[in-house]
Amino acid sequence: MSALRTSLAGTWEMIRAEHGGADAPDLLALRVELELTADTYVVRFAGKVADRGNYTLAASALTLTGTEGPNQGRTIPCIFQLVGDRLRVCYGLDGTAPTAFATTAGSPHYLATYRRKLS
Repeated sequence: MSALRTSLAGTWEMIRAEHGGADAPDLLALRVELELTADTYVVRFAGKVADRGNYTLAASALTLTGTEGPNQGRTIPCIFQLVGDRLRVCYGLDGTAPTAFATTAGSPHYLATYRRKLS
């Protein structure tokens, strides 16, 4: 496993999110976890699996391919930034890769900030 994959592996708690230029409600954002392994992802909402799939990694870009849940059969390009125990991911929900860590009104991008969950 590459050093970058190793540093991404683990469980991440969402601490902030925005979509369409507006913050997601804390009641939603604070109940989401993202688990990354060497090549798979699982999203849990309130402890229950909500989405699952595989991902590929290239420099500061991820490409998610859903295999179960609402994103089954979809490919979602993302950009990410990892600094210490913080991970920011900007998801291109319309299938186009984001070019910045930002969303605007009407934007098909979802920006999430995660904190590494300690065991």
